[in-house]
Amino acid sequence: MRREINRNDTGRQNLKTNYYVDGNTVRRLNGEPEERRRRELEKEQERRRQQHRRAARRNQERALRMNFRYVLFCTAATILFGSVCVAYIQIQADITGRTKNISNLESRIADLQADNDAAVKRIDLSTDLDAVKKKALEYGMKFASPGQIIYYSIKKDDFMDQHSDIPKE
Repeated sequence: MRREINRNDTGRQNLKTNYYVDGNTVRRLNGEPEERRRRELEKEQERRRQQHRRAARRNQERALRMNFRYVLFCTAATILFGSVCVAYIQIQADITGRTKNISNLESRIADLQADNDAAVKRIDLSTDLDAVKKKALEYGMKFASPGQIIYYSIKKDDFMDQHSDIPKE
């Protein structure tokens, strides 16, 4: 192997290496370029890993950092959500209470109607109209004649009270 050094006008050196062919393959230059490339690749990979680690660390720090506006927003959202939940629960409790009250009132109405029907039935059974008619005739009462009956017309939704005697005319 032989090297020639040439200097150009700028003062830089141009190295020329001449290789001899020994056999059917060209020999490597002591494996240096591949070893250098491999080391450079490893350094580049390590540099990229460090960059990724730094970026991940920055992202983690940014994610863990809570500024005042974020805390204020989270607090407001929590308070709003809590108040909506409390209002919903109060409305549900109010509806449940009103439903129970309606049920109790309906039950009372049904009981009063049953008591009223029973009282009407008891009154109807205790009063014998034929006995009343006989007693009235015994005491001198008579049936009304057609001239004694006076008809008044009133509206169905109105009522009439008698405050004085009906005239005989």
